[in-house]
Amino acid sequence: MNSKKSATSINSDDIADGRIVSSRHLVSERCAELSELEYALIMTSNAFNKWMVRCMTAAGEPDMGAFDVSLLHHVNHRNRKKKLADICFVLNVEDTHVVTYALKKLIKAGYVTSEKNGKELFFSTTAEGKALCMKYRAVRETCLINIHAESGIPGQSIGETAQLLRAISSLYDTAARTAASL
Repeated sequence: MNSKKSATSINSDDIADGRIVSSRHLVSERCAELSELEYALIMTSNAFNKWMVRCMTAAGEPDMGAFDVSLLHHVNHRNRKKKLADICFVLNVEDTHVVTYALKKLIKAGYVTSEKNGKELFFSTTAEGKALCMKYRAVRETCLINIHAESGIPGQSIGETAQLLRAISSLYDTAARTAASL
């Protein structure tokens, strides 16, 4: 008999008072809901990352990871040139080397260009990068927006959830700063 749990099975130890959590040992009596939220964030993050990669592959670019896709869309956002520090700030990425490496990959692929203005380096999408973003949008409309329309989840609820997640991200940012000072 195989002793490994199947990926879809749920162990009774993974459930805390009716909540599905990923790490029972982290459930706090003071706020068990955070453990439930964290499991949902893990699942959502992994599903969203998988979606971005598959959507970009369907759009014609199979060699991008989820961060590369996210970065390309941000650089393309509002058709404005962006500084590295601003990109890191908006995407909430602390390690500039991660962003620099991904930008170099996008530049090499021909989707992003850089331009020096004074002491600052600015990044923007090329015509090929803009076209790829629009192909991604077309795939997104076909695959995601159409499914959402059939899901019965109201757009207003999605917007409210987005606001809540942004507020929760500030809790985790504050906790991360506190942990860094320990």
